[in-house]
Amino acid sequence: MNLRVPPHGRLALPRLIVLLAAGALLCAGVRGAGASDRAVIDGNAAGRIAAGRAAGDRAAGDRAAGDRAAGDRAAGDRAAGDRAAGDRAAGDRALADPSIARQAPGPRASRPQDPAGVVARGAYLARLGNCEGCHSTPGSRAYAGGRGLPTPFGTVYPGNLTPDAATGLGRWSADEFWRALHEGRSRDGRRLVPAFPYTAFTRLTRADSDALHAYLQTLPAVAQPNRPHALRFPYGTQFALWAWQWLFFEPAPTTPAAAARTARGEYLVRAIGHCTACHSPRNALGAEDESLAGGVMPGQGWYAPPLRLPPGAEAPLADFVQLLRTGRNAHGSAIGPMAAVVHRSTQYWSDADLEAAGRYLQSLPPLDGPVRTAAAAPAHLLLSGERLYVERCADCHGKDGRGVAGVYSPLAGNPTVLQPELHNLVKMLHYGGFAPSTAAFPRPYGMPPQELSDEQAAALVSYVRQAWGNGAPAASALDVMRAR
Repeated sequence: MNLRVPPHGRLALPRLIVLLAAGALLCAGVRGAGASDRAVIDGNAAGRIAAGRAAGDRAAGDRAAGDRAAGDRAAGDRAAGDRAAGDRAAGDRALADPSIARQAPGPRASRPQDPAGVVARGAYLARLGNCEGCHSTPGSRAYAGGRGLPTPFGTVYPGNLTPDAATGLGRWSADEFWRALHEGRSRDGRRLVPAFPYTAFTRLTRADSDALHAYLQTLPAVAQPNRPHALRFPYGTQFALWAWQWLFFEPAPTTPAAAARTARGEYLVRAIGHCTACHSPRNALGAEDESLAGGVMPGQGWYAPPLRLPPGAEAPLADFVQLLRTGRNAHGSAIGPMAAVVHRSTQYWSDADLEAAGRYLQSLPPLDGPVRTAAAAPAHLLLSGERLYVERCADCHGKDGRGVAGVYSPLAGNPTVLQPELHNLVKMLHYGGFAPSTAAFPRPYGMPPQELSDEQAAALVSYVRQAWGNGAPAASALDVMRAR
């Protein structure tokens, strides 16, 4: 027997219910008519009796109210006397002990208290993770999202992290926030795109996740709707994201023993700092190998150099700390996307955390593979590059390539110059080079962009990479064109 309501009956059914209800009310009215007539007759007599009783009740009530008012006035007089006596006693104690007078309460705080320091800790974690860098649009409110991040699969738009209830995290619980960081799942269960580095944040402790959530809930709410990602089909579909997570992602263990085994430096580099997101190679589907062996940043063209040293190389810890604290050291400056990371994040790290991260990187095994020996560039190429260097670069970086300490970076022995990839040098020639503004160097000097052909850029780059004892490979016009 089919009990489904046919389409044409879906509107008739509510109408039938209304009709039945109206009939029931009508019957009840008919039955109550006789009772109403009797109630009118009885009510006339009862009303006269009730009126007399009410008059008596009002008189008794007036007498009771007067008694209560007199009692209240007496109690008020006694309370006023008690307060006056208390004030005199407090004044006597303050005269006897002046420190009591200084303990008078001040104005009530306008912001909620943070006795356990959870919000302050969350604010520092947001600095460590540079959350503002991706979740803020230049010229807009901080953490309100909307900044487009180019990837090989399309553009990703990070979300609104402010506590706005409609467009941000205002309705997110701490459990839901933890699920996003740890499992890569949104509040409604949708799988998140891995441009959001939950592959690193899955290593965060629950306490740090809760602290970060508590801090974000204290931000000014910004009503800014999240912009949909502009990814090519099928990369933004839930099936594609499920397949990606099945192939390349597994949530980190959350046992206390696992957390205890993670040293502070490793936690900073591989978890909250998510350094592997830029400094590790990625495969064709965007999955990183977490080797910290360097790689071209997806969709941006900048080269994130290896954070592991070549065989036999040394990197003093002080140089590492100075670069991330001030944006420069004796060998060069932070440029490109790393300059933004120093500006918003690493200059605010504690000394202990910077040293812990540096020691962890020093403990990593050296890069695999033999050290390559660069062949000398053709003489005519070096001669052309030298002329360009004297004309465009020597005034700041010096004819000897040593620069000016604390002002212009040296090119002799500069790690960016010696990198196997040309991307950063070519990007600097094309777009200019600008070190970050930090507390130590609030107004650093920048390098203006240079208008050079591919052939001219190849000559200049080849000269810089092989002058003053530098031993990096030369560049061709084709190399420059690819690196642009």
